[in-house]
Amino acid sequence: MKAIFKKSWYIIILLILLVIFTFPIFLLIVKSFSDGWDFPHLFPQGFTIRGWELLNNDPKLLESIYTTVIIAVSVIMLNIIFALPVAKALSHYQFQGKSVLETILLLPILVPSLAIAMGLHLTMIRLGLSDRLIGVILIHMLPTLPYSIRMFKAGFDQLGIKWEEQARAIGVSRFWVFWTVTLPMLAPNIRSVSLLVYVISLSQYALTAIIGGGVVTTLPMIYYPFFNSADEKVIATFSIVFAILPIAFLLLLEVLMKIYVNIIRR
Repeated sequence: MKAIFKKSWYIIILLILLVIFTFPIFLLIVKSFSDGWDFPHLFPQGFTIRGWELLNNDPKLLESIYTTVIIAVSVIMLNIIFALPVAKALSHYQFQGKSVLETILLLPILVPSLAIAMGLHLTMIRLGLSDRLIGVILIHMLPTLPYSIRMFKAGFDQLGIKWEEQARAIGVSRFWVFWTVTLPMLAPNIRSVSLLVYVISLSQYALTAIIGGGVVTTLPMIYYPFFNSADEKVIATFSIVFAILPIAFLLLLEVLMKIYVNIIRR
């Protein structure tokens, strides 16, 4: 009887959470098609596809989505490449100045990224990186890399060094140990880092505007100016497109992770 009672409460809680998380999305979809929905009306006074037509007629939409995805994926790859060795060194090794290094690596989180970006802008102009895609990718590393290092460090702390030592003891090369032992066991951390970095990069407006100079057009560059509009259905339409990108990325990431795990098992 107690087991049935606990199961019922578990189902009720899941349903409540499902409603809480899905209702705003459902409301956003309805809002994007509504033509007038003011208080105290419970239902829209009419329906229209004008918001979607306006979005579809924007000549920069597809280009901005493509640029946004390219930047986000590039930032994810760079975060993994740089954060993994740094996190492993901070987790598995003791050396002089370790605490100072950790503090320095956390500074982009403690200090507003906008303030640092303003200082880096002049440097990027001198290096020829301003108003270019590579410059925007590098500046997006600023608010993402510290989080990646912390999350990977937590993964290495939990993993320990014994697994790698056992693999090396039977003559396995460092690369193969990393590919077949370390990476699969860090899969949850890689998934979390990838999704977090993708969302942070996707939402960057100020950093992209400063370094991109309006030449590099991402989705936020077209999206945020629409907040000045009083047309709620247009804002809702853009919000849905914004929400689809991380969901699609998450699904693709899950597929790629499963393919990788299956390859390793063979």
